[in-house]
Amino acid sequence: MNTLIYFVRHGESPKTEGNERTRGLTDKGLSDARNITELLKNERIDIFISSPYRRAILTIEDAAMAENKEVIVFEDLRELVFIGGDKIYPDSGLHSLVTRMYSNQDFYLPGGESITCCLDRAVTVFRSILTKYKGKKIVIGTHGLIMTLIMGYYDPQFNLEFLMKTSKPDIYRMEFKDEILLEMKRIWKD
Repeated sequence: MNTLIYFVRHGESPKTEGNERTRGLTDKGLSDARNITELLKNERIDIFISSPYRRAILTIEDAAMAENKEVIVFEDLRELVFIGGDKIYPDSGLHSLVTRMYSNQDFYLPGGESITCCLDRAVTVFRSILTKYKGKKIVIGTHGLIMTLIMGYYDPQFNLEFLMKTSKPDIYRMEFKDEILLEMKRIWKD
């Protein structure tokens, strides 16, 4: 049996509270999380995994509870660290920063990490998930950039342009035979 991965990009999150690890979801983000639970209820998910960031966990938590499952947190699935100290990077400069990082994948800000480093840690943990949970249906609560980097590792069409077209939340189902990507389909309906 093939492995199905459901990348669930987190819902809308306020950049005015906490830090990158602790900020939660807006009212719209919470409403969208309920819609995600409804959308996934017939998928018979085996495993729920998440980034350690609260907004990613909150986005899939109700879906996991509906299946009587726990959310397993993988530290290395955290979003790319833009700046140190878990500080929130402002939206006003994020697009230009990410564009610069895509054009020079070894570039990083003080205390942050490069796309090269982020991709290495993300793909390492993702490959271990594919091996450990082979043949299962797996939801991964995630973030836009790290999701795009992992998807792009398997298919180069998932790049900066793709990232900029994703929504919050968003859901992509990927089917793998071992580590070979067979199919990808967007299942979130705006």
